[in-house]
Amino acid sequence: MNKIIATLIAGLFATSVFAAQTTPATTADSKVVKADAKETKAVVKADAKLEKKTAEANADVAVAKADADKTKAKAHKKATKAKVDAKATEAKKEVDAAAK
Repeated sequence: MNKIIATLIAGLFATSVFAAQTTPATTADSKVVKADAKETKAVVKADAKLEKKTAEANADVAVAKADADKTKAKAHKKATKAKVDAKATEAKKEVDAAAK
């Protein structure tokens, strides 16, 4: 039993020594990592620009729709007013004709 415990403790120390040793990254590896990071940064930046342009376009469309709705509302208001005025004028003519 003591041999098993001693073996396990020795194994524990051995693994901790191997875990503590890190292999230094080679220059090629670090260049590859930097290149990947730059590529990722460029892709994210391009996506952000695209999202910004899309948001601006959507905002422009929303403004255009709002302007169109406002213009339609004004036109409808004017048409309704013209109809009411025409009916009022016609009713007034009928009342004047009936009074004579």
